[in-house]
Parts: sequence; structure tokens; C-alpha cells
Amino acid sequence: MKLEVVPVTAFQQNCSVLWCEKTRRAAIVDPGGDLERVLSVIESHGLTLEKILITHAHLDHAGATAELARRYSLPIEGPHLGDQFWINQMPAQAKMFGFPPCEAFVPTRWLQQGDQVTVGELEFEVRHCPGHTPGHVVFFNAASRFAIVGDVLFAGSIGRTDFPRGNHADLIRSIRENLFPLGDDVTFLPGHGPTSTFGAERRSNPFVADALFR
Repeated sequence: MKLEVVPVTAFQQNCSVLWCEKTRRAAIVDPGGDLERVLSVIESHGLTLEKILITHAHLDHAGATAELARRYSLPIEGPHLGDQFWINQMPAQAKMFGFPPCEAFVPTRWLQQGDQVTVGELEFEVRHCPGHTPGHVVFFNAASRFAIVGDVLFAGSIGRTDFPRGNHADLIRSIRENLFPLGDDVTFLPGHGPTSTFGAERRSNPFVADALFR
């Protein structure tokens, strides 16, 4: 698996292009905006764009989804149905935050806990991790011990839960019961900021470290 991160929008969201080295087929994960910058990665590596993957439907993660899907006739996989509320809110949110106009969309495939998604010959397990939003999902590639976690967990922090339909207890449960059991050695890419490992967060994250739950 290869992956290149492209920070997009004023919120510097970690949009990523991931691809299968064998087939050169790629997915764009969380296309929040700045599409030309993201698509330049596809072109520079000579990749075939196969699909769009969405962790959750906040504007900075999904604002350019409809445009990208329409432009290249791409399927959209994710998030979980619980984020229908946020998808419907995206046009209004774009106006509120001064983003370029964006459209709501209908995923080709809603995702649930335990689903599998593929990119070329790569396989990703879906983990439904509500809390930041009710329909947030995480993509885990077991072969590379790597997870794309959106805004569930960050290096030294966790996702906000003060937005509509956020739930702090659900978020903590998602992290500790649905992500940490994947293994301390798993490296994760959050929706903003640097990568970390689940092991590092179990040791020192001030919100979800093991010491807080003994």
C-alpha cells in the first residue's frame, strides 16, 4: 500500500490518496476540497482513480465528494448511514463557513462495522466508530498495520463531540473498544495533524490512555 497526504481546506484536513502498488488503482479518502491539488497526485503517479472513501460527512472531509464523483463517474463508499444528517447539511454548512458551494450526495454504498472495502488488491476492514459523528467509520488495512481514522482520534487528543449529534461516551467507547484492540503497533492517520500509533495513545493520550481506566 502507498499513501500520500494532501492537506485541504482552511482546516488543513488530511485528505489522502492511497493506492495498490500492483494494480496502480487508487482511492481518494475524504475529499474535502482543493480537488486540483489532490488530483495532481493521481496524475503524477500515473494512477487509475477507482473510488471515493468517506470517513464522515463533515464539510472539510466530504465537501468536494459530489463534484469528484460526478466528474469521474466514481462510486462513493461510506460513511455509515448515521451521517445522513450531516450529508444533508453540507450545502448550508459551506455557506456558513465561507467554503465554495458544495452539494449533498448519496453514497453508492453505506458502510457498517465489519464491512470490507477494496482498492485494487488492497483490503480494508471497516470499523464503525460513532461519537464525533454518529456515522463515522475507520478504514483498517491489516497487512500494513495502518488505519485511517478521520476525526475519531488524534496524536495526543480525540475528536470533538460538541457538534450536533456528537456523543463523548460513544467516542471513548469507539476508541477503546473498537480501535485499540487492533494492536499497539497499528499506525494511524488522523483527519488533522501527524500520524501516531495506538500504542502511543494508550500510553499517553490525556483522554483515552489506559491509566485513566484502571
